[in-house]
Amino acid sequence: MVLKVVFLLISLFTVGSAFMVVTHRNLFSSALFLVASFFGVAALYVLLEATFLAVAQVLIYVGAIATLIVFAIMLTRGMMSGRTSPRNDQAVWAGLSSVVLGLVLLYVVVYRVRWPVVEKPVPPDTIERLGSALVGPYVIPFEIASVLLLAALIGAVLIAREREI
Repeated sequence: MVLKVVFLLISLFTVGSAFMVVTHRNLFSSALFLVASFFGVAALYVLLEATFLAVAQVLIYVGAIATLIVFAIMLTRGMMSGRTSPRNDQAVWAGLSSVVLGLVLLYVVVYRVRWPVVEKPVPPDTIERLGSALVGPYVIPFEIASVLLLAALIGAVLIAREREI
């Protein structure tokens, strides 16, 4: 019973933070709410006893993606200072299409998909297998992704410095 209450509280926190991301006017506040939402997802992973995914969520999304968002905020300083309009003229159409897409997905998930439940024991060496897979055959894609993120970071710094001058 306590676990269900904790799950509901964390879920409400996560969904509330995600809602504040898309409805808040200030770009920096939206970024902070996004970080809070990422932490909520990591907490849900902890409740599912998926500690590796929780740590990966914190390291990748809270660490790397939040850093990239801060650089995006640096690049959009014109919007923060009022030089450009932060309003979106397509908000009504975006909201309408989001509601329609949500209803279609809800219909498909509830009525069209059968969710088989299979109880299998978790292998005791799951983390070891995952670690050897990340260091073994999937090491090159991870290194390529890190180089791409580094290039994006350097590009953001250069563009931000050019706009200051």
